[in-house]
Amino acid sequence: MKRTIYILLPLLALFTISASAQQTTDLKKTANGALYKIFTNNAGPKAKLNDVITFNFVQTTDKDSVLYSTYKSGKPVQAQIQASQNVGDLMDIFPLLAAKDSALVKVPTDSVFKGHEEARPPFFPKGSYLTFVLKIEKIQSLNEAIVERNAEGQKRKDKELTDANNYLAANKINAIPTGSGLRYVITKPSVKRKPLSGDTVMVNYTGRILNGKVFDSSIEAEAKSAGLDQPGRKYEPISVVLGQQQVIPGWDEALLLLNEGSKAKLIIPSSLAYGDRGAGQDIPPYTTLIFDVELVRVKPGKHAPAKTGVVSPAKKRVYKKPLTKKTN
Repeated sequence: MKRTIYILLPLLALFTISASAQQTTDLKKTANGALYKIFTNNAGPKAKLNDVITFNFVQTTDKDSVLYSTYKSGKPVQAQIQASQNVGDLMDIFPLLAAKDSALVKVPTDSVFKGHEEARPPFFPKGSYLTFVLKIEKIQSLNEAIVERNAEGQKRKDKELTDANNYLAANKINAIPTGSGLRYVITKPSVKRKPLSGDTVMVNYTGRILNGKVFDSSIEAEAKSAGLDQPGRKYEPISVVLGQQQVIPGWDEALLLLNEGSKAKLIIPSSLAYGDRGAGQDIPPYTTLIFDVELVRVKPGKHAPAKTGVVSPAKKRVYKKPLTKKTN
């Protein structure tokens, strides 16, 4: 299901919204029913369909309670201009603005919560407005935005690799590299069996980022030492079926390299972890992860028989129907 993001923009330092500005009498109205006032009218092209805009905003209630501010988060938002789907997406407002323009927008909550009144919070009573104060920082064509994003992404990838190399050198870690970018060190060897894709493995682990901050652990002593708040967490090895995308790609690859009973340090680049999105507050985008893992146990799973490429005439006669599963 597509989730609509209602954008609320930060109060700009360029002006202060007075009580009179909050009234609806001096505001214009869009076809969708949003009220707006443009505070500036800069020269330059307006945002058009498929353009990518970068903007800051503050979102507030009628009583000026701030719900969200990109200024506070420290990062502006990007959005591609598309046909408006609802009054809350602001897509009928953005084409009215040029770069560096700022505006006040009031979205009627009666329209936002129409058909699902049960979701209306108490701070948005009937007849109220969701208020945005926004400023367009930049307008780009889609191609320009893609080129800029790719260049920034490559810059951050290069920095990530440099930081990881510096970490390994500073900690005198002589890791074994693989073709994917994974690096690992066996810290406790074992001669027991290695798992295969489809096997279930039981794993104890502690995960850190390069600055040493622990973001997760299955070991109680490690979690408590790091000050992790994991209410209800059972501190025991986790169960993973390999090759089923139950874990990040770096884990799926690395655990196949270990023997039951062995321990290892894994250095997993973001390309095999959470990439350019990161994971919550503890794992920023383009973050290399360090895992200390123990492969406690391997439970063999069902494996497809090895293909020889030769089928005997007798076996050909056995199968009278296509070997496919029935689909609904």
